[in-house]
Amino acid sequence: MDDQLRHLNALVGEWETDGAHPLLPGEDIRGRATFEWLDGERFLIQRAHYDHPAIPDAVAVIGVTDGRLAMHYFDSRGVHRVYEVSAGPGKWEFRREDPDLAQQFTGTFSDDGTTLTTRGRMSRNGEDWEDDLTLTYRRTAV
Repeated sequence: MDDQLRHLNALVGEWETDGAHPLLPGEDIRGRATFEWLDGERFLIQRAHYDHPAIPDAVAVIGVTDGRLAMHYFDSRGVHRVYEVSAGPGKWEFRREDPDLAQQFTGTFSDDGTTLTTRGRMSRNGEDWEDDLTLTYRRTAV
C-alpha cells in the first residue's frame, strides 16, 4: 500500500452521520457513509447517503494521482469535483481551489477512532470564506 494511502485506513468501515448546513438553519442532516478499499487497496471508495432531500447522495474515489492524493467526487445532482487530499494521524482533509466555488474540509478523529468530526468551509470569490456542511461521523462497523 502506498504510504500516502495508509492513513486513510482510519476511514474504512460503516458510519452514521449527523450534521448541519448554514443554508438549512435548524435542520438536522442525518445519513450514513461507508468507506471501503477497492481490491488491491489503491483506491478508497466512499458512499454517502443523506436523509435530507436538499443534501445529495454521493460517491467518491480517493487514490494517488500524479504522485499526490486526490478525490474524485460525484453526486446525485450530476456534479463531479476533484479535491486535493491529505491524511495523517488523526486527520483527514480535502480541498479544491476554484474561482467560482473553493472548498476546504477538515476532519479530526477521536482518540479511539470511533468518531470523526468534520468542518466544511467555502468561498465563492477565493477570498471570503463561510461555513459549509459540517458532519459528525460515528462508526457503526469496521
